[in-house]
Amino acid sequence: MSAPIIVHDLTVAFGRRTVLDGIELVAQPGRRIGLIGENGAGKSTLLRAVAGDLPETAHVTGTIERPADLALLTQEPPFHDADTVADVLATALRPLREAVAKVETLADRLDDPTAAEEYAAALDLALAHDAWDADRRGLLAAEQLGLDHLAQDRRVGSLSGGQRTRLALATLMTRRPQCLLLDEPTNHLDDDAVALLVAFLRDLPGVVLLTSHDRVLLDEACTDLVDLDPVGTGTDGRGGRRYGGGWTAYAEARAAARRRWEETYAAQQEELGRLREAARIDKGAIAPGRGPRDNDKFIHAFKGANVDRALARRKRDAERRLEEAERDQVRKPPVPLRLTTALTAADAAGGRVVTVRDLEVAGRLRLPALDVDGGEHLLVTGANGTGKSTLLGVLSGRIVPTAGLVQVSAHRRAELTQDPLFPDLAASAQATYAAAVGPELAVRRPLRSLGLLHPREHAKPVVLLSVGQRRRLALAIAVATEPDLLLLDEPTNHLSLALVAELEEAIGASPGAVVVASHDRWLRRRWDGATLELARNQLR
Repeated sequence: MSAPIIVHDLTVAFGRRTVLDGIELVAQPGRRIGLIGENGAGKSTLLRAVAGDLPETAHVTGTIERPADLALLTQEPPFHDADTVADVLATALRPLREAVAKVETLADRLDDPTAAEEYAAALDLALAHDAWDADRRGLLAAEQLGLDHLAQDRRVGSLSGGQRTRLALATLMTRRPQCLLLDEPTNHLDDDAVALLVAFLRDLPGVVLLTSHDRVLLDEACTDLVDLDPVGTGTDGRGGRRYGGGWTAYAEARAAARRRWEETYAAQQEELGRLREAARIDKGAIAPGRGPRDNDKFIHAFKGANVDRALARRKRDAERRLEEAERDQVRKPPVPLRLTTALTAADAAGGRVVTVRDLEVAGRLRLPALDVDGGEHLLVTGANGTGKSTLLGVLSGRIVPTAGLVQVSAHRRAELTQDPLFPDLAASAQATYAAAVGPELAVRRPLRSLGLLHPREHAKPVVLLSVGQRRRLALAIAVATEPDLLLLDEPTNHLSLALVAELEEAIGASPGAVVVASHDRWLRRRWDGATLELARNQLR
């Protein structure tokens, strides 16, 4: 039986920056736990901490217990470029082949106590990894992942990102480790490969800990989710918060927790206002209309003393309760980063905005025809390498086609590329935005009004922004111009899952034409506009 992962009071810091704070996690065999949270919440750091793979510069406190048989798949598989495909697969098979050979060698020496003990250990290892089936499993995994056409002597350094990821998955499916750590495993994978990965994870008897922005994967593969950024629900933000079920259950639970927090805060503020009013009580509130009369000054003096004592007692009681209420009150719910602008022009014109005929970009794309009308929303899908990004580049004017007709009649068009480029990485986000949209528009539609980048990041140099923050800055620049045609290439990549949901809703409500290229299965399954699927045979 595989051992669990046990993380107790884990804190990880790099210099003055604390990435993880007081993390508590127990992952038993058979549990598949997804790590979620905003960019920078420490998901990849936690995986590396559990794997014992943090750099020496990290300051780590707390304890971690982990299974001995553990494998970590990072976003960039750690292969040596000089290794061949055969080398990589053989490395995965070697310990399993050695375990089988050891079992067979020691089977005739079981009368020797030392040999019997070694035999038992080797047999346990072989059985736990289904070692007798490993060679067949390796060949099958390579075939199912589309690697069977690769020459065995092909150097890993010549493989694409998607091929390297699939090769890494093939080694894991062959090895079947008792503990598997995956960092964004669906990057570069098509639908068939993701379905194969989900089936493999569900069948794995050990512990699985993964990070992913793929909401469908979180729903289909995970038994639990751990939010490493739980402050949005009113907790103190330490230790992480665990939810049973996948993404759908988590989203419902977190929304309910946010509502409870807001309701509790509102009720407490109302009570605090009442207590503060009580603490300001004066004598008139205790004995209204009890002024002295000429013939009753002695009686009033006597009763007035009682009134003063009652006043003091009630003020002390109100002040005590006020102090307790202020001490125990929950924090004010922060205003979440929320998309507050339309993605396209509100008065987008009708008519045809895109006409394509016999388009060719040599070696990258062939498309016989495409028409997009004003206000139409088009989803472009297809496997890696079919030309989705190329098509958006042609429509934006960034890529010049080799042949064919391309007419774009939109008055204003804007493009969000997968890897936005900024002319001056030392400039602040605010200055970069102003330079891109022009000073007049930057004043009329300031960056803060779009709800895409938190105000604390406006003064940061672009070089210090995370990948997700740069993407949000690039999206802000694109939508600020109120384009008639908006081109979005993998718009959900590197964005927080909360903001992704708002972006998807905004796309659906946009009055102008929007063309989206995306692998995001959640977005694709809920798309209700037109769809264009590109195929590899269009390149021939």
